[in-house]
Amino acid sequence: MDAWDDALGPDPDFGDGDHSGQPPLTMEERAGVLDDLAELEVFRTLLEPTGVKGIVVDCPDCDEEHHVDWALMQANLRQLLDEGQTGRHEPPFDPDPNDYVSWDYASGYADGVAARAEREEPSGQHSPGRHARDE
Repeated sequence: MDAWDDALGPDPDFGDGDHSGQPPLTMEERAGVLDDLAELEVFRTLLEPTGVKGIVVDCPDCDEEHHVDWALMQANLRQLLDEGQTGRHEPPFDPDPNDYVSWDYASGYADGVAARAEREEPSGQHSPGRHARDE
């Protein structure tokens, strides 16, 4: 078992994870995860064609970066919705850090694409648009 395993907890696929004691997410937490899922889809749509393979996540438990591909990140968020926590997953073998971006980078990239689309909108009308994260 390595730091990746410890950071993400037991793997339900191996039968050693009991999620029954995990409290369900609050409505606010569920809304946040649903927003994250929607943003992740935008990020993937925009960045995957450029060669970006996923998101890099700073793990506070092991002080390491974890490189999580698009599908695994989506699966983690869906599991969080369903079970209130994520299970342990195998990290990619020898990932190239240049193939992954932070959530903040992906959000800024999506905001830039949206802003450019607003400027280039025909007829000179500008719609307010929705950016990746309205804060």
